Amino acid sequence: MDYYACAGVTAIPATEVSVLAPFDADVAARPDARGAAVRKAGARKLAAPETVASEGAVSGATASGVAVPEAAAPRPVAPDAARLKSAVPKRWRRKRDMPRERLLDFGPGTLADAELVALVLGSGLPGHNVFVIADSLLKRFGSLRAMLDATPADFKGLPGIGPAKTAQLLAILELARRSLVEKMREKPIIDSPEAVEDYLRLLIGSKPHEVFVCLFLDARHRLIVTEESSRGSLTRMAVYPREIVRRALTANAASMIVAHNHPSGAVKPSASDRHLTQVLRDTLALIDVHLVDHLVIGTHETFSFARAGWS
Repeated sequence: MDYYACAGVTAIPATEVSVLAPFDADVAARPDARGAAVRKAGARKLAAPETVASEGAVSGATASGVAVPEAAAPRPVAPDAARLKSAVPKRWRRKRDMPRERLLDFGPGTLADAELVALVLGSGLPGHNVFVIADSLLKRFGSLRAMLDATPADFKGLPGIGPAKTAQLLAILELARRSLVEKMREKPIIDSPEAVEDYLRLLIGSKPHEVFVCLFLDARHRLIVTEESSRGSLTRMAVYPREIVRRALTANAASMIVAHNHPSGAVKPSASDRHLTQVLRDTLALIDVHLVDHLVIGTHETFSFARAGWS
């Protein structure tokens, strides 16, 4: 009996269709090699029956030789895509929950540090997921600030971080510094002391050794230039007031802010810090340059001699 496609047919065992069609039954009955091949093919099909579950369709070949399409097999998931999906936290898997979409919809403040780093990196290298790289970077350096203060040599050998990714991360810190410098050049520093402290923390706050810097200002307290005057060890540094006075005259500065860092993180000034501050004030006054402040910069805190009454 032949089976034809017709509406209303929902499930017909394929074994009811002649497994020998469209071959002639007489060929299958022949004792020669061709008959044996036909019988063998039929036995394989009987050993693996199928069920057709499509309205108006029959799986397999009909007795009349009309081929009926079979149900499409599910598409396999590529191994790389599967690994990528497993590496991304579940809350990121829907597109609207991805960091980029949440940043655009709700602002950058809604993203964690690792998510922001992943956005900066853009994509991972072959075999390295960008979200895993971002998380490992923060764990490697201990904090976002320490990572941004790292040198190119600090990124060498880290999985998934090549020269291009290193350059991207270093460029972010430099953009932040330049943005603060522009802000200090556009309006008087006196009007934005927080910007000065933020800038100095980015500049020297996490250095592993002591650094003394001078900010030379014009008559309207706008930044002319920032210069490193001295560099020392972990606990000691030599500062020469004569050189600072010479540079103030060369820059045609009307006032100055000086600052140095404490690698230990503590910002309480030492006795030598207080003595140097007084010497600088007196020396700069001789050439009519006003010392606006001397700042001691720590990792998270800042001490201001001016706010403390120069004591």
